[in-house]
Amino acid sequence: MPKVSVLSQTGSSVGEIELNESIFGIVPNEAVLFEALVQQRASLRQGNHKVKTRAEVAGGGRKPWRQKGTGRARQGSIRSPQWRGGGIVFGPSQRSYSYKLPKKVRRLALLSALSTKVRDEEIIVLDGLTFDAPKTKEFTKVLKDLSIEKKALFVTADLDEAVALSARNIPGISVVTANGINVLDLIGHDQLVITKDAVQKIEEVLG
Repeated sequence: MPKVSVLSQTGSSVGEIELNESIFGIVPNEAVLFEALVQQRASLRQGNHKVKTRAEVAGGGRKPWRQKGTGRARQGSIRSPQWRGGGIVFGPSQRSYSYKLPKKVRRLALLSALSTKVRDEEIIVLDGLTFDAPKTKEFTKVLKDLSIEKKALFVTADLDEAVALSARNIPGISVVTANGINVLDLIGHDQLVITKDAVQKIEEVLG
C-alpha cells in the first residue's frame, strides 16, 4: 500500500497514512483517462452556435423575376443559399455535445487520475483544513507553508464555506468536496491537496 506523509495546514509533519492500493495504487489506464477528459470537456461545451437556414432568414417571399424570357437563370427566392444574405446550407445549429461513458469506465478513469497523482508524488494529505472566517490572506499563508507555487486542487470531505470563500480569489486554486472530485480537475491541476477525512470518504465510495 502506498504511504504518504500527513501534514498540518502549517506544513509540519504529523504522521503517515496508508492509502488504499486499489484506489491510489493502480496502474493508470491512459486511454481511459483520455476518453474521460474528452467526454467531460464535451459536456462543458455550450453548443449555442446557430446560423439561419433559408426557412429562417427574412425576406424572399416573392419570386424575383418571371420564370422565362429574361435570359437570366430561374430563381424562386432571393433568400436561396446562392444569394448574398441567403440561408446557409448545412451550417451549425444549436445542439448538446454531452454524452455518457459507462459507469465502470468513469470509475477506472477516476482511479487512474488519483493513482497518477500518487505515482508522480503530486499529492499532499492534510490532517485538516479549517478557518474561523473566510480570509484569502489565511489561505495564501497555507499555500506558502505547504510550498505550493503551482495550480492546486484542494479536496475536503464536506463543503466548508470558509475554506471555499478563502480560496475563491486565488488564481489556479480550486476547492471541491470528495463527492465532487473529477478527472478534469485532477488532471488540470499540478498538485492534489486532500484532507484525511476526504481520503476516507473517497475510499468508502470507491473501495
